[in-house]
Amino acid sequence: MTAPAGRSRSVAVPVAPATLAAREAAPTPPIDALLLVSFGGPEGPDDVMPFLERVTCGRGVPRERLEAVAHHYLALGGVSPINEQNRALLRALRAELDVRGVELPLYWGNRNSDPFLAATISDMHEDGHATVLAITTSAYSSYSSCRQYREDLAGALESTGLAGRILIEKIRPYFDHPGFLEPIARGVRDALEETDAAGIPRSLVRVFFSTHSIPVSMAETSGPPDRRATFEGGGGAYVAQHLAVARAVLQRVAASGADETNPAAGDASGPGAVPSWSLVYQSRSGDGHVPWLEPDVNDALRAAAGEGMAAAIVIPIGFTSDHVEVVWDLDHEAAETAAELGIRLIRVPTPGTDRAFVRGLVDLLDERIRGAAAASETPLGPWPGVCAVGCCPNLRRELPAVAGADSAF
Repeated sequence: MTAPAGRSRSVAVPVAPATLAAREAAPTPPIDALLLVSFGGPEGPDDVMPFLERVTCGRGVPRERLEAVAHHYLALGGVSPINEQNRALLRALRAELDVRGVELPLYWGNRNSDPFLAATISDMHEDGHATVLAITTSAYSSYSSCRQYREDLAGALESTGLAGRILIEKIRPYFDHPGFLEPIARGVRDALEETDAAGIPRSLVRVFFSTHSIPVSMAETSGPPDRRATFEGGGGAYVAQHLAVARAVLQRVAASGADETNPAAGDASGPGAVPSWSLVYQSRSGDGHVPWLEPDVNDALRAAAGEGMAAAIVIPIGFTSDHVEVVWDLDHEAAETAAELGIRLIRVPTPGTDRAFVRGLVDLLDERIRGAAAASETPLGPWPGVCAVGCCPNLRRELPAVAGADSAF
């Protein structure tokens, strides 16, 4: 399959020669292909508005809001970094799979831009594949971060006439996996070393764990219905998982030589202490009358400045790569807010193609392919690999989804 330069219907990454061990370890029914599923993004100025219209279709987002977001993309040349980041992730995954002797071909499809899922799934079928394991570039549980991916996969199967002919499974939400947590914790340690070198006391440093804001109603209905009342934070699984990640990251930082300090008690000023922290949100969109998760990262920075904080470490734990929402909302808008307030801002990188993250993703594949033990560093995990009935429902309308107990496909 040959694609025009610069554009592609789908992407298949060649495999290394199979090993005997990989063949012998094949499960029943065997997974015969892997699929990286991502959000997608425009690859040029002419792609920006059509991309945003696809993303917001049926959500009632005002035109002026789309134009404002379009400006973010156009200010960066009309090209989202996410597709190139996914190409780099594909190469890194292929290399790790080859090291482990996993011969399965690796494809790539996007929800909202070329290569679209329907085209990629058609190509997989033409190549003879029938049982596919999907890797999503989203680590958490909510409608938009899990169920919608499953709906889009089901919709692609239906639109191509391949429902019932291709089975698509999805790896579990991996917020709790060591491979996801390790690069984040390393970034926090590096940031704290930077504030220490600048002579800023830890008591004047605030750590902000940032993620994508979603409607409060979506947050409250995230996760299995029978567990929602048990989740911390009042925001269903989505909020509870992020809080769990924040604590797991700080535990890793503490274990590396710092002592985690409760902001409400104890001394957080010494060079070995972990500063006070909070969960904040970014990238809100949609109807301004609908309640979304707060506080916004910029409001949190202003509040910190009012409390005399001198530095802020911002960690985008809700994202796996440095795409437009991270670059614009944090590296531009939050950085400008911090500069106006006289606060030093350090932004921790996302996992991207960090070796630990790539290994962790392949570990997650191994849970299904070879029956490897599931790893977790939070009390919430390991999260189930199959979604329960009513988990993260679509509050607008019921649609079929793959990889769930209430799936139609």
